[in-house]
Amino acid sequence: LDDKRRTKIINHELGKMADEDIIPEEDAVIMLTHENYIKRTPMTDYRRQNRGGKGKRGVTTKESDVVDQLLTVTTHDFLSFFTNKGRVFRLRAYDVPAASLQAKGVAIVNLLQLQPEEKVTSIVKYSKDEAASSDGYLFMTTSNGTIKKTLAKEYENVRASGLIAIKLDDGDELRWVRRTSGHDDVIISTAFGQAIRFNEADARPMGRSARGVRGLRLRPGDKVVGMDVVDPKNKDQHLLIMSEKGYGKETKVANFPVHKRGGVGIKAAVVTAKTGNIMTVRSIDSNVSEIIAISAGGQTIRVGLSDIPTLGRTTQGVRIMRLDDGDSVASVGLVQKDEEE
Repeated sequence: LDDKRRTKIINHELGKMADEDIIPEEDAVIMLTHENYIKRTPMTDYRRQNRGGKGKRGVTTKESDVVDQLLTVTTHDFLSFFTNKGRVFRLRAYDVPAASLQAKGVAIVNLLQLQPEEKVTSIVKYSKDEAASSDGYLFMTTSNGTIKKTLAKEYENVRASGLIAIKLDDGDELRWVRRTSGHDDVIISTAFGQAIRFNEADARPMGRSARGVRGLRLRPGDKVVGMDVVDPKNKDQHLLIMSEKGYGKETKVANFPVHKRGGVGIKAAVVTAKTGNIMTVRSIDSNVSEIIAISAGGQTIRVGLSDIPTLGRTTQGVRIMRLDDGDSVASVGLVQKDEEE
């Protein structure tokens, strides 16, 4: 036949092609449930809506399971998985099996060599370039308010069986891990609406197996519900505060003065029976355009930040998500502008 060849022959040594060479780089959402089921869903499956709506079903969970974490990533990002027992594992985002919006996902124990009763409690993402440089620190917070800062490069070579990330006291668990530059401020928040802001320099760098120091003093019955990092030079940075019953607001970071670590903090929001306890406090900047909120019952809603008002510390916020009786907000993810586009 005289027609031209329609395929291309590429001279490439057999076995030298990496997975990332054949996997397209696409925006996605990584979703992890409280029972440690995980899945990867294309960002395009989430449709933007106005605040105050009910959203649509974003995951099928068991009756006793809730959505715990949500990250917006690209398929080529590196993901570090930190567990409640203080260990860390590492995968590429494309190693997380893709699934539909309604699918439950796969048990993460099929991807990581977890011990009995061990669960992933925090996921940190790195782009390819960031993973190669390993600059900065990882800042950790436990459920009892202990904090620890460790050089990120100490976790760049993670074996399949995992590495020790922090040594824990009996009864304590590692819950939150964030990346820092060495010059950032840290905000730790509680369910009763207290928050403390301090500079990360208050916590000297420690080795992987160290225990850490006290970051926050809890009042009776209160508990830590979140930790995030803010840039002390960014005067326009805001905090997103969400409560269990779907109320939320933005508050200027400048409203939270810097204190020394170890105190009880100051009021971040008014907690009432109508709002429920605070479930998360997240730092946001000009690169964040939307949020994706997911309830314990599996409802999801995607809302533009322009629909969420900026209010003072001593306010309860407005209704962001309308929930069924008995349901509560379980997780909030931030959508970057380039991912939204």
